[in-house]
Amino acid sequence: MKRFVAILAVSLAGALPAVSQSLEDLNIQIHGYATQGFLYTTQNNIFTTASSNGSPAWTEAVVNVSSQPIPKLRVAVQARYFLLGNYGNAITLDWASADYKANDEFGVRFGKVKTPSGLFNEIQDIDPSYIWSLLPQSVYPIGSRNSNLSHYGGVVYGTLKFDKKAGKLEYRGWAGEREIGADDGYWLNLREEGLGLPNGLGGVVTGGALKWRTPLPGLMIGASDIKNNRWEGPMTDFIPGNIFKGTGDVTMMGTFTLNPLNVPQYFAQFEHDKLMVAAEYSRLDGQGPIQFPGLPASQFKFDDREKYAMASYKVSNKLNAGAYCSQIFDHTIALGPPRYSKDWAVSGRYDFGQFLYAKAEQHFIDGTKQDYDADLNPNGLNPTTRLTILKIGVNF
Repeated sequence: MKRFVAILAVSLAGALPAVSQSLEDLNIQIHGYATQGFLYTTQNNIFTTASSNGSPAWTEAVVNVSSQPIPKLRVAVQARYFLLGNYGNAITLDWASADYKANDEFGVRFGKVKTPSGLFNEIQDIDPSYIWSLLPQSVYPIGSRNSNLSHYGGVVYGTLKFDKKAGKLEYRGWAGEREIGADDGYWLNLREEGLGLPNGLGGVVTGGALKWRTPLPGLMIGASDIKNNRWEGPMTDFIPGNIFKGTGDVTMMGTFTLNPLNVPQYFAQFEHDKLMVAAEYSRLDGQGPIQFPGLPASQFKFDDREKYAMASYKVSNKLNAGAYCSQIFDHTIALGPPRYSKDWAVSGRYDFGQFLYAKAEQHFIDGTKQDYDADLNPNGLNPTTRLTILKIGVNF
């Protein structure tokens, strides 16, 4: 059903013109990029890669095609190949939507659409547009990029202009269905415990966002909120002798339930000349039962406080530099390294030309609430990690 919505959006929009049109009339554009990354860490293997030995297992390629069959309508689709360690290694549909903009005050898009939450969610699929090799992982975890980027449904949007003393207000509202795949990074810890969600998890999602472009040139202040209804899906316990299974060789099937939750985000950004400064705060607070037949329900809970502050500066036409501090704390976990992750990052980007660029980034990470795979760290986790990233990209 969800995929039908995305296909229907593009098909209906393409059928709107009553007469056949040439490719030039349709204003078809094709864009994309490809990147290759290299990761090296001290102490711990990260992002399901063998990074402590140096890992090139980070490849991404994106292609999008858009058309404008009539002046106010744009139809577009984007596909992505992604490999990062044990994540991905598949081609997925990022989004496929029809976008009708009546005027500056009102527009609507539907299909599989980008979810306009937070400061960077709508652009996290466009690597050439920012200097960071990794966006702050507290708010934009790369292992969950596909799940966070888009949803099946619709978005209404527009800009309300006031007088010069009040600035202008951008609004977004959305509803639909979101899915978190079975191999998503959110489930990494569960998989390490022998639990799996074979169909992933998903359900109805609604949300809204406001961005105030203040009278002070370059200053934007905003907030968004996402609400998930009650999500429920089958769960497997596939480790012999695990806590829910007891003993035996037959995988046990149970139910995983995520109770309704809100995800508020507050953010601000200031841009002036060659300088950009931004900050964001989010809270992910959820709970629910895991139920296996004949056994008492097991309750899980998480309460993540996520935040970052960043700054970048355009040193020259070809060179950009920046730094950020990204932090996440789970208030349901006892004091110690598993409770938090504090990541200081220093970044640089060099554009060789219009189509070729390179990025270098150094991370200083304290704490272990990060994408660490227990199977790749059999001797346990060290409380500190130093991560070096080198990345090259081409775009067209």
